[in-house]
Formats: sequence, C-alpha cells, structure tokens
Amino acid sequence: MPAPISVQLYSLREQMKDGKHAEIIQRLAATGYKGVECAGYYGLQPKELRKLVADNGMVVSSNHAPLPNEQTLQQCIDNHKDLGTTFAVCPWLPREEYATVDAIKKVADKFNAVLDPLAKAGITLLMHNHDWEFSRVEGTLAVEHLLAHCPKLQLEIDTYWACNFGAEVPAKMVSQFKGRTPLLHLKDGSFEHKKPMVACGAGKQDFAAIVAAADPTVLKWVVVELDECATDMWTAIADSYTHLVGKGFAVGNKPANTAAKK
Repeated sequence: MPAPISVQLYSLREQMKDGKHAEIIQRLAATGYKGVECAGYYGLQPKELRKLVADNGMVVSSNHAPLPNEQTLQQCIDNHKDLGTTFAVCPWLPREEYATVDAIKKVADKFNAVLDPLAKAGITLLMHNHDWEFSRVEGTLAVEHLLAHCPKLQLEIDTYWACNFGAEVPAKMVSQFKGRTPLLHLKDGSFEHKKPMVACGAGKQDFAAIVAAADPTVLKWVVVELDECATDMWTAIADSYTHLVGKGFAVGNKPANTAAKK
C-alpha cells in the first residue's frame, strides 16, 4: 500500500501568515491531505497546532526544527510530544559544513550528541538534504561520509535536491539509502539552478521510479514541498495531491479527482 501523503507547511508560508493558518489547514484537509509537516508554529503552542490539525482530520506527520543541542534537547522532545509526532527533522545546515570530510565529521558529532537521548524519548532524528549533501567530496557523496560517522541517523530524502541538478538520479539515491529513509520529500521542476519548482507531475521527476525505490516497510510518509513555485502555490499544492494520489504514488483522505483548488 502506498505511504500516506503530507505537506510541508513551509510551502504555504505566505498564504498562512497574518493569522490565516487555520484557513489553510482547513483547505489542506478539504483537499485530502492526511498530514502536515510543520516548520514553525504560527504563534501557537505545539499542542494548539496539533489540535487545529486534528480538528480538521489530519495529523502532524513530522516537524522541521533546528538541530537540538544539550541546552535545547528537552524543549525539542517536549515540542515533538506535544505535536504528536515522533519524527524530528533537521531541515538545513550550511553548505560549508559539508565541504570537506573533516567538516562532515564535525556535523556527525552534532547529530551523534543528541541521537540517543532523542531515541530514548521516542523521537527519531532525521536529516533533510539540499543539493550539497548529494555533492561529491573526495569522490564520495557527502551524505555517505555523514552516515559513515553517524550510523543511527535517519533521512528525509528531498528527491529533487538529491538529483544535484542532474548529477545524480533521484530514484537511485532513494534506493541506496532506503533502509534509513522513513520520509520522502516530493517536489518537481526542471533541475536547473535558480529555477522555481512546479507541481508534482509537471516537471522532470520520475515519481514512479522514486516511490518504487523506497522500502515500503520503512517509508512512513511522502511529503509534498515546493520551496518556491512558478505558478500559484495553492494550485500547485492541490495539483500535486491530484497527481500523486491519482497515480497511486501516495494515499490521501479523498479521491484525487475531488482535490479542492479554490
């Protein structure tokens, strides 16, 4: 059975600002999304955001938050428990932290310092990539160096950035790391530098191959995320649902042909 479909709320950050978050959550539920992936709380407490999402028939699939340290670890645990998700995702670390093997080892140390305490609290820590983690450092993918020094770290593979602008094949990257990839980010586009994304199904991504490459016993969610969009963002989010659910690449709460675009 396909994995359930979620959406990264960062995609709709402009639509959700100025107190419009509740309206957008309602529209996502009307479209059929099963979950949302948080990136900030829109002035709410985590428990309040969880309730808003639940009141609309969805769950918090996962959460993007800064990589915790010793001082912020307990707050990270508390936030994820209040959100009702076990997936804590580090969304970004600067490009320069993956530029050399020595730099990557220091990144691994940061992850390793909090992996076990989070796991003891029932929280799984994941790394979300951009293109630089899938660049070659001394002939090896930067992410491979990272995982070699951080064997317990899980991944949320962003399948668009994992192509590194055509240098890699996204499905092959998913297959290579499928045993430690419970979350996939799905987005589409031209694979060209500084070009905005498009709705899933309207670009060059081979989602059939990407989803087939995942391990169905490990994959828990597929998450739509469009950093920027060449078209209206809301329409692209609805069209992405229609494509991914309609093609059987994900499962939602509603049939694809009922997705709400307005």
